[in-house]
Amino acid sequence: MRLANIFNLGVKELRSLRRDSVMIVLIVYAFSIAVMIASGAVSETLHKAPIAIVDEDHSILSSRIVNAFYPPLFEPPAMINWSEMDAGMDAGRYTFALDIPPDFQRDVLAGHRPKIQLNIDATRMTQAFNGNMYVQEIITGEVNAFAQRHRLAAALPVNLDLRIKFNPNLYRSWYTAVMELINQITILSVVLTGAALIREREHGTIEHLLVMPVTPFEIMVSKVWSMGLVVVIASAFSVPMVIQGILAIPVIGSVPLFLAGTVLFLFATTSMAILMATISRTMPQFGMLVILVLLPLLTLCGAFTPRESMPEIVQTLMLGAPNTHFIMMAQAVLFRGAGIDIVWPQFLALAVIGAILFGLALARFRKSLEATT
Repeated sequence: MRLANIFNLGVKELRSLRRDSVMIVLIVYAFSIAVMIASGAVSETLHKAPIAIVDEDHSILSSRIVNAFYPPLFEPPAMINWSEMDAGMDAGRYTFALDIPPDFQRDVLAGHRPKIQLNIDATRMTQAFNGNMYVQEIITGEVNAFAQRHRLAAALPVNLDLRIKFNPNLYRSWYTAVMELINQITILSVVLTGAALIREREHGTIEHLLVMPVTPFEIMVSKVWSMGLVVVIASAFSVPMVIQGILAIPVIGSVPLFLAGTVLFLFATTSMAILMATISRTMPQFGMLVILVLLPLLTLCGAFTPRESMPEIVQTLMLGAPNTHFIMMAQAVLFRGAGIDIVWPQFLALAVIGAILFGLALARFRKSLEATT
């Protein structure tokens, strides 16, 4: 009877979710459009940066420098006068403003070291940081080529043999799409499970469950498996259809192994959601608590910033968060093709953290039910 109760209560949750059209739209959006937006809409690499050039030399060398800036890294340069440079920077029309001084070519050929002024709008932080290096390399390359009449590679005592593994073209979208999927798994699993319990309390149906021959354990497990199943199915759709299909991102690892790790991760996050729902009394309180808990988890788990660059105390504390181990597992499996022989420590950590959270949530859930009666 206990397994039957767990199954029937879970089916009840799925039927309740099916009637919630807003939540269904949110799930579809989170695992499709949101992943695609995160993949290509926001780029941290240099792309079509607006640049203006003040050419006071009007020489062959200055023309070569102007023609060296072209898409996709930069927009075609806007040729302006010196008096227009500050006004354009103040108005935010240009990220970079380059001033080539008079007699620049003559000074280069004479062996002097003329200076070029580069003004950067540092409020556009990512473009300013990356574009600064690109501008310097472009100008240096064109000046050296013009002065030597051909490009010569400097004789170095050591040759650096560079090999880029797993993402040879350094496409940021390959990484951000998968990380966005993981973030959506985290958010939806917490929101769906917590909202299911809060909805029972607000509608008064939790009292109906208390008079039925079911235990708090059965009620809690039913919500864990039903809401977890929804997220697993959405993830199983998103990886082949959105990530591999629409976005054409290569996944060299085992998708079933990734989904197995997702099940363990959902065991932890859904238990955490029930724990948070027992602390909150209303849906607005639960929403505020979700923000306070999920923001640090998503920021400090290592999805977008390497954990090694964080303070040691943060690295140690985040080992208790399921997100940290799920990120490590997902990156190893999907990007590097790791097998269970490599990611078993992350699987074990997720199982242990999930068991602890489940035990805490069950104890708190029983206490809240006793208070209700």
